[in-house]
Amino acid sequence: MELNPQTLKKAYSFLSKDECLKFLIDRFSNEIDINERQDDNFAKALSYLIIEQQVSFKAAIKIKERFKLKITNLSNNEVLNIDLNELKSVGVSYRKAEYIKNVYEYFDSSSFDFKSASSENVITELTKIKGIGMWSSEMFLMFVLLRIDIFSKGDLALMNSIKRNYNIDLKQTNDVDKLIDSWSPYKTVASLLLWKSIEEGYFYL
Repeated sequence: MELNPQTLKKAYSFLSKDECLKFLIDRFSNEIDINERQDDNFAKALSYLIIEQQVSFKAAIKIKERFKLKITNLSNNEVLNIDLNELKSVGVSYRKAEYIKNVYEYFDSSSFDFKSASSENVITELTKIKGIGMWSSEMFLMFVLLRIDIFSKGDLALMNSIKRNYNIDLKQTNDVDKLIDSWSPYKTVASLLLWKSIEEGYFYL
């Protein structure tokens, strides 16, 4: 099931059973934009995720803006043929420039049906691409395919938001997993709320 305004409303109703999430829903429900990063050009969408890897939110925005300008009006094949040093000039490392190339090379020949595939199979497929790991795959599922029940334990901001909002010791993995599982089948929506909490510095506890 995809995340859309109707499922978002159902998700808010379900997640409101959690007092912390109800607190965040009351504050942020009208500010959650479920389509802000959705893109049917999967190569471009994944390239943005590569740019976001291990950099600050503000830095990622600037680099993505420069990358967008660089590839505007170019076909995927034309992007694939951009020189690595020219790609690097948008503000990414040489390695990330190579990873972006890998992504465009993959989609140049792939016929994999991402929209119909299970989330597990999407992760398996994407992680075949050098430069795409679990975190990027999970972000792709959330923001590009709009899957509603995804949570990334590898996302530091999300985990820090859990720690701040629930006053929970992240080393108590069983407790953390139980909490995350309680948000199913709307883990993605819980994630969006927890990210918003961190961005705005607005916490339940």
